[in-house]
Amino acid sequence: MTKDSRFKHVVRHHAQDTGQRYTEALTDLNGLSARMHHEPGAERLLAHLKDRYGIDPVAATKLSVHKTYVFRIDRSDGDPWVARAFPPARPRAGVEGDAAILRFLEGQDYPAERLAVDDAVSDFDGSAVLVTRFVEGGQLPDGAEKFSMMGELLGRLHALPYDDSVSRPGGASGEDPSREGTPRQDLLAALAFLDAVDTKVAAADRERFERLRDRVRSADDGHGLPEGLLHGNLLHAPDHAVLSERGPVAINWKASGRGPRLADFAYLIWGSGLWNPRRPNQECIDAAVDAYRRHVEPTDDELDRLEAVMYIRTLYLVCFGYRRALTDGVRFREWGFIHPAGYFSSTAAATRDAFRR
Repeated sequence: MTKDSRFKHVVRHHAQDTGQRYTEALTDLNGLSARMHHEPGAERLLAHLKDRYGIDPVAATKLSVHKTYVFRIDRSDGDPWVARAFPPARPRAGVEGDAAILRFLEGQDYPAERLAVDDAVSDFDGSAVLVTRFVEGGQLPDGAEKFSMMGELLGRLHALPYDDSVSRPGGASGEDPSREGTPRQDLLAALAFLDAVDTKVAAADRERFERLRDRVRSADDGHGLPEGLLHGNLLHAPDHAVLSERGPVAINWKASGRGPRLADFAYLIWGSGLWNPRRPNQECIDAAVDAYRRHVEPTDDELDRLEAVMYIRTLYLVCFGYRRALTDGVRFREWGFIHPAGYFSSTAAATRDAFRR
């Protein structure tokens, strides 16, 4: 089979897996890099904010290595802001949804970043820009204290009342703007990451590659589990939470929306043992469980499916890394995110035991 015919075969299967037409699947795979990468010019962004809001911004500093469109905006006439000039492929409606969720959280006195102004979304060079107030603070402490803080943030969030204004589907990472929504979108994005580089896979790696793709196809997406308002990515501080003088504050709400609340908690629990993925970190698990259950008590179904749901974001991360390795020629470091399998089963069992004490 030639490389070209192999790719056509991959596109057909991608269309079947994702429910797309062939042309949609082709666009999905070919346009992946362009949709995900965006690096706006700092000086043009400063000029836009000055013109739009009448402020006097003096510097735009990138806040993240990975999110090249997120800037701290220092001002001569007030406290700093954060400006997120999202990739042009992300619809303005999605950014307006972020703003709606932040308004809701402020009304609920939830510890999240706040909108900088009432009209916080604007158009800039084909992108939608969201401005929020910069949260002064540092990294969360390591160990059990961090997981207690994260468990508290998630428990409070999942216990908030339902509101139509924040009913959009959420929980997926959404680095590909075409794959925002419930955690199932993470699995579909993971398939796209793999399918996009299928023709670059070396023969020696083909068996492992196919096993990985089959695992993504058969993964539990959390459908049917109890829902709540999700953050979608509350694990990696300082990119998603900072410790302010008033306590921990959750930031970066692009992945937020309604979805199976277990997806949020399972991702946090998976991260409890990253420093030694050979056995559960009982201290961190207990800290997260004790804090979370002050607000939410998981159902038996949630606890039974915990191990399976722990794989949603981790499979996504492995596939993201696999694509990056073959596309950019960097070392593939993420395989350990889903190995050893015993870590998942033992950590899920330890978490179930902690909830059932």
